[in-house]
Amino acid sequence: MMEENISQKVRDRVTRFKKGDLFTVRDFEDLNNDSLVTRTLSRLQNEGIIVRVATGIYMNPIKTQFGVLHPTIDQIAHKIAERDRAQIMPTGDTALNILGFSTQVPMNAVYITNGAKRKVQVGERNIIFKNVVQKNFQFKGKLLPLIIIALKELGENQVTDEIKDKISKLLSESDAEERATMMHDLYLSPVWMKELLLPIIKTVTE
Repeated sequence: MMEENISQKVRDRVTRFKKGDLFTVRDFEDLNNDSLVTRTLSRLQNEGIIVRVATGIYMNPIKTQFGVLHPTIDQIAHKIAERDRAQIMPTGDTALNILGFSTQVPMNAVYITNGAKRKVQVGERNIIFKNVVQKNFQFKGKLLPLIIIALKELGENQVTDEIKDKISKLLSESDAEERATMMHDLYLSPVWMKELLLPIIKTVTE
């Protein structure tokens, strides 16, 4: 495939991405020329057509009167994991912030992964991936594992009625696919969490 043709295919595909979509060179791997795709994306960035939100992560920008609306750290972390074909899960403070259980924004968003360990700078913050063994990824769902991680960080005696209400709201808004995994994932939590979460889950799933 001629280089000009590949570059045009990259441009055409970028224009079809939705505003706010994140993408990487891997999203163009069917073109079989990563170096040319990288150069083309760099040119598109210089032209202001796309923005780079982290090393190797690009976005079709959402532009407002206040500037470009940037993705969340969690969205960027999951795009990196998708690119690397790895699994990730946020750790304590990061999980608390994602769920809205804490308004404190950690400078380092820390995730465990079965992929490579690394640090990725995003503006003034960092995403840190810590490598762990595969058994840490026994969960089947996404939401309940996040809640379990956040509760572990809080501790049994720090779970307020406000937190319980937030958990109930989050679980009640979950989809059928997520609900189907809840009992499996609950089984992997400590006893005190089972006692806390089981009545809420029963209310949601029955």
